[in-house]
Amino acid sequence: METTEMIPGAGAMLPPDDYKMMVLLVDDQAMVGEAIRRALLSEPQIDFHYCAHADDALDVATRTGPTVILQDLVMPGVDGLTLVRQYRLNAATRDIPIIVLSTREDAAIKSAAFAAGVNDYLVKLPDAIELIARIRYHSRSYINLLQRNAAYRALRESQQKLQASNLELQRLTNTDGMTGIANRRYFEEYLAAEWRRAKREQSPLSMLMIDVDNYKLYNDTNGHVAGDEVLRQVASAIDAGCRRPADLAARFGGEEFAMILPSTSPGGARLLAEKVRRAVEDLRIPHHLSAVADRVTVSIGCATIVPTDSESATRLIELADLAMYRAKEQGKNRAVDAE
Repeated sequence: METTEMIPGAGAMLPPDDYKMMVLLVDDQAMVGEAIRRALLSEPQIDFHYCAHADDALDVATRTGPTVILQDLVMPGVDGLTLVRQYRLNAATRDIPIIVLSTREDAAIKSAAFAAGVNDYLVKLPDAIELIARIRYHSRSYINLLQRNAAYRALRESQQKLQASNLELQRLTNTDGMTGIANRRYFEEYLAAEWRRAKREQSPLSMLMIDVDNYKLYNDTNGHVAGDEVLRQVASAIDAGCRRPADLAARFGGEEFAMILPSTSPGGARLLAEKVRRAVEDLRIPHHLSAVADRVTVSIGCATIVPTDSESATRLIELADLAMYRAKEQGKNRAVDAE
């Protein structure tokens, strides 16, 4: 039965064969290659690859993905330490442990080798027991590095997916399913936050309350599917009226919509209300039974308050709502300021 191992912190199971120990020997002497091969015959969990030409070493290492490179220091055509530096500059090989094989024990050569980026130093031909022990040690260190990287990538992917899911959940929680703009729940949260900010800064907070004129008559005459489409188009026109990131358009309920306009004066709110009114009128949605016009229109109430401790955000809603009803009484398809 195949066993598996857990990547620490990742929650994903990987077969051990995915990280099998693999040795790449780079040495121009075939007799050395044969000796190393024979030394590893008793180790079935260690694969062995041999490269006799230094010019091919980087390409072979990239293709085979060894867990350890055994590198001769003296080879025709290229200096062994130059090749070590090439490994370290290549993204596919830069972290692979390198054990250099030298013909002699020399402190200066050792120092130069470690400075170039090697991990270990052996005088060839090393004792088989020592060679296998070094290969196992460095392979396991490299495999642990691969597993940590895999665990980190898996963790990051999991975090990114979770973040995307949370953002989508938040979007769905805050969005009106029919129109795609903010829903009543988010409207109330946003208004409360902007009310506190406006009170703290003593800045004006404006609101538009918007109602579709003669909507029930349109819905009863044309059906709910057509009525829903009208709400979607009107919502889109209202949302397009948000001039700044802080402005919020929301569906207040039924055929009523609202806009929260932070740091907006009464005059600024009235100008925006007129812009929204015209935008809805310009949609030219036919409404032949309307008592106002031959198309869908809206009535808008405008209100502005600089919050104080004696008032609440509910007062702003009440003022905008009363102004909207006054717009209805005055003939609809118009914007009216709160008294």
